[in-house]
Amino acid sequence: MEVVWSLSRHPMTRVAYGLDGLSKWLPQHEGRRLTVLADSAVAGGEAVTRVRERAVWAGWDTESAVLTGPGDLDSVQELAGRLADSDLVVAVGGGSLLDQAKLAVLLHSDPDVRDRLAVRHRSGLILLSAGSVPCLPLVCVPTTVGTGSELSGAVCLATPTGKRLVLGNGLQPEVAVYDPAATRTLPPALLAEGVLEVLFRLSGMYAGDLRELPVEDAFARTLLGLLVGLGDRVAAARATGSEADDTLRLEIAKLSGLSHQQWLNLGREPAACKGWYLANELSTALGVRKMTAAAALLPPLWRRIADGDTRWGSASRLARLWRAVAEGRSVPTPEDPVVGITALLDDWSIARELRATPERTAEVARATMRAWGDGLPTLGALALPDVRAALTEAVRTPVPS
Repeated sequence: MEVVWSLSRHPMTRVAYGLDGLSKWLPQHEGRRLTVLADSAVAGGEAVTRVRERAVWAGWDTESAVLTGPGDLDSVQELAGRLADSDLVVAVGGGSLLDQAKLAVLLHSDPDVRDRLAVRHRSGLILLSAGSVPCLPLVCVPTTVGTGSELSGAVCLATPTGKRLVLGNGLQPEVAVYDPAATRTLPPALLAEGVLEVLFRLSGMYAGDLRELPVEDAFARTLLGLLVGLGDRVAAARATGSEADDTLRLEIAKLSGLSHQQWLNLGREPAACKGWYLANELSTALGVRKMTAAAALLPPLWRRIADGDTRWGSASRLARLWRAVAEGRSVPTPEDPVVGITALLDDWSIARELRATPERTAEVARATMRAWGDGLPTLGALALPDVRAALTEAVRTPVPS
C-alpha cells in the first residue's frame, strides 16, 4: 500500500493507491468486526467485492450496509447506531455517502456532536469542537471524483433550511484509497462534472483571494493546467463514445484529492470561493446538481471579477489563472477568461441551463444572504443586490405557456 502523508496541523489522512493494499493494512489493525458501507449503485460492484474479499482474507468478520438515507441528521444518527459493534468502517461510494460515513463515525464516538448540529444555526457554516475526535477508524474509497470528501475535514449536511457545511478535525478519514475499479461505473457525464468541480474549487480559491502567495499559487496553477488537460481527454472520449480508461480516471482522482490538501491553501482566505455558497443554495432551491448550478454561475461571476469588482476576486489573478488553463488545454482557447470558461463548458458538454422566475431567484438570493452573508465572513462585503444580480444572470426566465 503506497502511502502519501498530507502536511497539515490537522489529523493526517493516509492515501493509498490500490485496494490490494488493504490486505497488508487490515491484519495490522486491531479489531475483528468490519462494516462496509456502500451506495446502492455500487453495493454489488467490483470495489465492494474486493474490499470484502480482503477483509475476509485478513480474518475480519464483515457486515455490509447499503446507505439509503437522505443524509439529514436523523438518518446519519441512525447510521451511527448501526456502527455500535464495529471496530472499523470502510465506506465505498460518492461524496454524499462519504460525508454521511464521516459524520456517523464521529457521532458514534462523540454523542455531543449531535447537540451542536441540532441547534438552529443562522449561518450555513457549522464548526465542530476540536476536541471531537473519532474512536472508530474510517477508510474511504471514493467512487466519484470532484468532491474530495475522502481527504477533507468537511461534510455537507442536509437540513430543513438547506445544505450546511460542517467543518471539524474529527471528520478527517484515517485512510483514503484510490482504485480505478471504484470509478469504472461512473458515467462519462459525471466524470466531466467531477473535473469541473475541482476546477471550480481551485479557481475560486485562487482568483477569489487578493493576496499573492507565490508557492501556493504556483502549485494551484500547475494543478489547474494538468486538470484541464485531463478534462479535455474526458471530452474527447465522450465525443467518440468511448470510456475514459483506468489511468485517466485515477489521475483525475489524484488531482481531486490534492486540491483539498492544506499546503495548497496555506495563508489563503478560507472563504475566497464565493461562488461555492451561491451554487450550494441555487442547486438546493432549484433541485439541480451542484455542478449544473456552478457551471451556470461561472461566467457571470468571472465577468464581475474581470470587470474589477474585488469583492468577488482579483482580475489580475484571474487572468494569470486563465493563462495556466489555456496552456494546459489541448484545444485552442480564447484569451479572455469569461469567453474562455464559457467555451470550456461547451467543449466539455457540461449542462448549465437553469430556469427560474424572477420571484424565485429573489428568494434564492435572500436565502443565500441569510445563510452566508449579512455580516458573515463567507460572503464578505457582498450585499443582497450583488447576489441577486449574479443569480439572475445565471438563470433564464421560463417562457410563458
